[in-house]
Amino acid sequence: MATETHSLEKQTVLTDAAPSPSLDSSHERPIDRAAERRLVRKLDLRIIPVLWILYLCNFIDRANIGNAKIAGMEKELNLIGQRFNICVWVFNLGYLVAGIPCTILFKKYGPKSLCVMMLLWAITVIGCGLVRTWEQLVITRLLEGICESAFISGAAYLIGAYYTTAEYLGRYVIFLTAGIIAGAVNGFISSLIAKMNGVAGYGAWRWIFIVEGLLTIVIALACWFFVPPFPEHCTFLQGEEKELMLRRVKEGGHNAHDTITIKDVLKELGDWKIWAGVAMNLGVTENANSLANFQPTILRGLGYTATSAQVHTIPVYLTGAAVSVIFCLISERLNHRYGFYLLGCAILAAGLAIEINYPPSASTRYAGMFLIACGAYVSMPISIIWVSVNAGSGYKRAIAIAAIINFGTAGAFVSSNVFLFKETPRFHTGFSTGLGLVCMGAAAATVYFVGCWWTNKKRDESSSVMVEPVTEQSEMEKLGWEHPDFRFVL
Repeated sequence: MATETHSLEKQTVLTDAAPSPSLDSSHERPIDRAAERRLVRKLDLRIIPVLWILYLCNFIDRANIGNAKIAGMEKELNLIGQRFNICVWVFNLGYLVAGIPCTILFKKYGPKSLCVMMLLWAITVIGCGLVRTWEQLVITRLLEGICESAFISGAAYLIGAYYTTAEYLGRYVIFLTAGIIAGAVNGFISSLIAKMNGVAGYGAWRWIFIVEGLLTIVIALACWFFVPPFPEHCTFLQGEEKELMLRRVKEGGHNAHDTITIKDVLKELGDWKIWAGVAMNLGVTENANSLANFQPTILRGLGYTATSAQVHTIPVYLTGAAVSVIFCLISERLNHRYGFYLLGCAILAAGLAIEINYPPSASTRYAGMFLIACGAYVSMPISIIWVSVNAGSGYKRAIAIAAIINFGTAGAFVSSNVFLFKETPRFHTGFSTGLGLVCMGAAAATVYFVGCWWTNKKRDESSSVMVEPVTEQSEMEKLGWEHPDFRFVL
């Protein structure tokens, strides 16, 4: 894969002292490419699968509310008016409130904390199946959002800690397919669990929450032993393999000695580029959330039975997963992000236009769902990885990932309040709002691209040299994108 062009090329004015080995690559023997390929294959088998399984459970647990709704929850809990929508968006309130603080805790206590998060949110999912009023459901959904608020950003950070920036997007999008596949199998699993309707006096919708929550607890306990630590504490690599791994990622996304303070968070949140990333992510995430939470209801409104609606979501997600992987890998190969983000937005906009136009054919509207899924799942991973890689390394990247993912989920606030059930099955307001947000995301991406391109151009022209001597790699890592030799990925 192509090497990212933003790495720091140490053009440093040195003092009379001998150059530091950590800054002078000539002191290191060349990397054995065959050994590197073997290492990457081992990382792919050791890191991605376990995180993929955890995210599969994560997405099933957060999206099962849509399937529970059409399995009897709406009637039993009297979810009239906008009550169901409140239960949907309050989950994301937990993300907004707890996302960055929990990411700081993840960075402090390490990757095993992902399993702790999983255990906690599984308990809240089971709680969703035991509630007696819709107000209790609101509380359990809020707690679920808090418990899992740092999971995706933590997993994304862990992937970036083990891989070079040139490999990051491809691995992250493979990880992301777990959420897409979960959307596909969730409907099928829910349709099977729904056959337990009446067992122990519980309705089908309750068993959907209870069974899936219990499965998550079992998987969290099993995966505890397989979630890898941060690279410096890695135990599944030894000797030369571990040395090679650490050499490859020393200018990547992880700094073992970084601590994140409130001052660091506030400083990074003052960077306009992070907010451009939030806008880019929000523009497509709102539509992905709409698909996850409302697709069964939309399909039901097109004339499908409850079970048939759940089954018909499967091809939509599978197609979205395949298209996402293909285009993101091409983007990684060409070392270009902006054009592929816009391509995803264009596909997404085409699908939304079909739904807004409301053609009489149910099959045409169903085809629009495919376009929405494909477009959203191409642009979503690019918006996260593109901006986080350009943030630099260590705490800068951790904060960028957390901000983009957690503030980007504000799209769920929008989708849960604009998909009005009085407009079933057309949902004109919901789809029109989605189209407006896609345009906002495309505009933000354009501003971000131009800003990064202009900065690169100015730095190329000035050929800036550090005035003060830098003798420690950590000092250059702290500067991140502010270093004059840093080049943004476009």
